[in-house]
Amino acid sequence: MTQIASATAGHSIVLEGVEKRFAGLTKPAVASLTTRIDSGAVMGLVGPDGAGKTTLIRILAGLLKQDSGTVRVANLDPIKSDKELHAVLGYMPQKFGLYEDLTVMENLTLYADLRSVIGEQRRTIVEKLLAFTDLAHFTDRLAGKLSGGMKQKLGLACTLIGQPKVLLLDEPGVGVDPISRRELWKMVHELADEGMLILWSTSYLDEAEQCRQVLLMNEGELIFNGPPQELTQRMAGRSILISATQGTNRKLLQKALTLPQITDGVIQGKAVRLILRKGENHRQLPELLGQPNANVVEAEPRFEDAFIDLLGGNPESESALAKIMPIVEGSADDIVIESRSLTKKFGSFAATDNVSFQVRRGEIFGLLGPNGAGKSTTFKMMCGLLVPTSGKAQVLGMDLKTGAGNVRQHLGYMAQKFSLYGNLTVEQNLKFFSGAYGLHGKKQKDKIGEMVDTFNFTPILKQEPNALPLGFKQRLALSCALMHEPDILFLDEPTSGVDPITRREFWLHINGMVEQGVTVMVTTHFMDEAEYCDRVGLVYRGKIIASGSPDDLKQQVATADNPNPTMEQAFIDLVLGYDKEDNNG
Repeated sequence: MTQIASATAGHSIVLEGVEKRFAGLTKPAVASLTTRIDSGAVMGLVGPDGAGKTTLIRILAGLLKQDSGTVRVANLDPIKSDKELHAVLGYMPQKFGLYEDLTVMENLTLYADLRSVIGEQRRTIVEKLLAFTDLAHFTDRLAGKLSGGMKQKLGLACTLIGQPKVLLLDEPGVGVDPISRRELWKMVHELADEGMLILWSTSYLDEAEQCRQVLLMNEGELIFNGPPQELTQRMAGRSILISATQGTNRKLLQKALTLPQITDGVIQGKAVRLILRKGENHRQLPELLGQPNANVVEAEPRFEDAFIDLLGGNPESESALAKIMPIVEGSADDIVIESRSLTKKFGSFAATDNVSFQVRRGEIFGLLGPNGAGKSTTFKMMCGLLVPTSGKAQVLGMDLKTGAGNVRQHLGYMAQKFSLYGNLTVEQNLKFFSGAYGLHGKKQKDKIGEMVDTFNFTPILKQEPNALPLGFKQRLALSCALMHEPDILFLDEPTSGVDPITRREFWLHINGMVEQGVTVMVTTHFMDEAEYCDRVGLVYRGKIIASGSPDDLKQQVATADNPNPTMEQAFIDLVLGYDKEDNNG
């Protein structure tokens, strides 16, 4: 690759006793942090919601001043030498400031102006960046019309305009599909190989495994600093897979999480992945779980297992939300959601092209697909937010084109960006959404009280959602969607950007409700989350190119060299395989 980075040998970030506090918080956002980060490989900054990751990055970028301790970035003090630092630093925040009404080229030109990159130097670097990010064919497209992955690549290109020596990336993989995330990582690894110092903040723990070293933070404290493999290997012999021989894997997981021998558990296809407490043996588990004939297999440990274990295990064992939701009447054979030859065209472009599927009562059906593949368009038609060009979207046997009003009381909808009102308090949001769903008087007051108790909203009732951590926003959005006790739930990327502990809590609630007959349709970019689905449809180029259980999709790409592919590998191989067949055809 033609070099994007300048020669940057020897650049480091050095932190000594760095502390940052915010008024009103009992614990520091960053506590007595001492470490050194060197160039030459990607350094991961990992931790749950509220760990202090963004605060630390903003200190390094000179946007916040630490209360005590010293900070050196490329041997510069970020506050005292802010102009010099600006010349060598690239910073890509979580919500990178692309101008959506400007084209790709206009955005690059604007950032070149801001960096004072002019003349031949500008032409050369822009040309290299367009080639590097594979955006050369999209220079005239408005940034707002780009897919999520392309927006992140354009954001990275804009950040690299000034050829920085230090690159700070705050959760660049959020909302990006597996193929686009892989492309982002490839680019970042190339930059690191050229000598750039790169700090990549993430809540996706599979990303942490790609780093040479990780800084793992929790509640402002640095609790691990080293290669991710070192932490993972501490879990050897403690990760197991077990499948239900009686009942469902959801019930098996719910039971397992209540056992003192288990610190964590997730559904993994046709099995449940459990983490044993240190010193425990798995031999007694089948009996304890009421599955005497179940087979227990030792699993390869993952960084996520070690992460959850280091934080003390999964804190939630039972869903308080499921306990306050009513049991849904009906048969498991009832078809609740159905798409028949569903098509949506924008001009001559078919965003959804002749898509058909069915979802039965008490089932979780997932729509997966790359950014821009058509899954969001399909999803929005299924919950009545978009009118199809042709075909039918039916819920409970009613056509959403003509009977949306009758269906609405049965539907709960949780939007990708959490459609909360930022200028209303938590309490006012709960009142507004319960009122919008037809709840008034004592019934409204009782339901709000139930949600406040279930999610412990009392301390934050007077706060606005914009000021809350992402996990609290997610809980509030879910409670608003469930005010009217719907029996069908539409979830549009419900855990995008949240940490693994918050994600586990969320799926504990969803699994609990599904066991009571609630039907769920979900879109996600997070492939481990797809494992919770009974069936998935992989959407690409507006069509469903593969469908079945998560294990069915994995088996479609299994080979002698890779007999047990991950869900992410299945996603990538199926999409690339479809492209290959299409090109050959």
